[in-house]
Amino acid sequence: MHIGVIGATGTIGSRVVDEALQRGHRVQAFSRDASGVTDRRESLRWASVDVLDATSITAVLPGLDVLISCFQPGNAAKDFDDTVRRSIADPTAYATAAQNLLKALEAHPRTRLIVVGGAGSLEIAPGVVRADHGELVHASLDELGLPRQYAAAVRGHREALNVLRVSNRLWTYFSPAEQIAPGERTGRFRIGTDQPVRDADGVSRISAEDAAVALVDEAELPRFVQRRFTVGY
Repeated sequence: MHIGVIGATGTIGSRVVDEALQRGHRVQAFSRDASGVTDRRESLRWASVDVLDATSITAVLPGLDVLISCFQPGNAAKDFDDTVRRSIADPTAYATAAQNLLKALEAHPRTRLIVVGGAGSLEIAPGVVRADHGELVHASLDELGLPRQYAAAVRGHREALNVLRVSNRLWTYFSPAEQIAPGERTGRFRIGTDQPVRDADGVSRISAEDAAVALVDEAELPRFVQRRFTVGY
């Protein structure tokens, strides 16, 4: 397959690139500015793209079977604190990116789109979405050590999902586990849809490496077209 990856230098995006290459796919990796990238592995090509510009996205779609967007406003950040600041600064960027991705696909309706979003739009109880309840979001952010202002970014991810849900394009939305960080690639996890997948201790967690496995699995064998899915141990 020919797989495009937006945000290919980020925590999840870079691992999606690695996973796809290991499986023998061709990868078109995208970054805001790919001019300084030195990774020249076989079957990997780099290009610059602006996910907030539909024309920029349309220009890179020809030939792609699947486009996986790992866009985050903080992808170009210097460190984690900078990532948080950038994500808070413009929470509308998630929905804008989703709108532009869908707009670009109008000219390429057979190209599948997988958007990596957030866990805040998952139901933590039947009909209860964390992103809709400020006190629940704040409690979760406190537990993770993130500033409460990051709630705006949590809601921004939910708005992006809402944009996709009214589209008839071949989209899939991926909500990672509530806790995601670099770790081990095990290839062993469980799959859910609209509720977090929790381990025996009640924790929703996944490594970035296994999230990449799940994303490339979905690229190879689509199970959640026009749907959301999540994973966890």
